[in-house]
Amino acid sequence: MIKQIFAFVFFLTAISFAQMFPPKVAAQLMEYDFGQVARGEHVKYNFVVSNVGGDLLKINDVRASCGCTAAKPEKDKLAPGESTNIKVDFNSTGRQGQQTKYITVKTNDPNNPEIRFKLTGDVVDPGTKNGNLTDSPIMFFKDTQHDFGTVQEGDTLHYTFSFVNKGNAILKISNVKTSCGCTAALVSSEEIDPGKDGTLNVSLDTSHKSGKVSKRITINSNDPTNPEMVLTVFADILKGTN
Repeated sequence: MIKQIFAFVFFLTAISFAQMFPPKVAAQLMEYDFGQVARGEHVKYNFVVSNVGGDLLKINDVRASCGCTAAKPEKDKLAPGESTNIKVDFNSTGRQGQQTKYITVKTNDPNNPEIRFKLTGDVVDPGTKNGNLTDSPIMFFKDTQHDFGTVQEGDTLHYTFSFVNKGNAILKISNVKTSCGCTAALVSSEEIDPGKDGTLNVSLDTSHKSGKVSKRITINSNDPTNPEMVLTVFADILKGTN
């Protein structure tokens, strides 16, 4: 009986201690500026999260503000006084100019259940990084995806992607291929001079298709940073009725 009473008192004491000194999340550095990187590079950085409270801190979720950024904790449970890294990987492929990305970390800290880290920097063309020009071609698409929206089965859809050679050498396109025979793609020219524009005309035949579909167009070129560029078109096809 005495042991049971002692165990019960200990249990109540533990609960009271946890209530008085709950887990508390802390981070010394909330922002990181990676400066200037050439498009196509990966930026990797570790934000540090600590438990400065008196009970177990649980990291329930880590989420980045866009798909170009991956974030993952090395540990999701921290004892009092323990720390862990939030490993961040930003993929600059297809990005241009000033970038701001956020990483949200959700925990069981009752007073501060959500903290947000900030990642900033400038993505530039590989040929102009730090003001140094190279003799390489650079294929740059302003848009790499197009959504046709809701369409009727049997329609043939058309869209034109525009691109520019931002490098200092002739851009040579060696191959253009699509993910299925229902999609055709025709490039305006196989060679694009520096500073000149080009187009890629895409058509999608929706015959005998229904529901949400996505098709890829892959372009191979002599761009040393992005030798294989992938474009995507989407459509929600309504089945025709007799």
